[in-house]
Amino acid sequence: MAEHPHAKIVREGYEAFQRGDMDTLRSMMTGDCTHHVPGSHPLSGDYKGVDAVLNDYYGRLYSETGGSFRVELRNLFVDGRGHVMSVHHFTADRAGKHIDETGGIVFRIMGDKITDLDECVADMEKADQFWM
Repeated sequence: MAEHPHAKIVREGYEAFQRGDMDTLRSMMTGDCTHHVPGSHPLSGDYKGVDAVLNDYYGRLYSETGGSFRVELRNLFVDGRGHVMSVHHFTADRAGKHIDETGGIVFRIMGDKITDLDECVADMEKADQFWM
């Protein structure tokens, strides 16, 4: 059975993120795409617009961790109505701290573009402590 087109978009997005390929990610997102980051740490909040998502959030994930931020996609679930839910494992090091956690993102897709990303983490307190 073929992979659902929305799952394929998200899978390819994870692969581009791991390569640091922001041009490919840019081509997959709408100009007004928003990434919602949970928690109460300096990186949490809403990143509105593709430039804010790619530069202000993803760029900062790399810079804050000295390039050590890694994410491994574990599962994708689709609803056939423009939503994809991912489950992933992520690790990173910064300021003498290490994080090794599970998280996920609910993606909203219109046509063949990602319009919205709602990020979730398994342990918000641990994530907050890591980024403080």
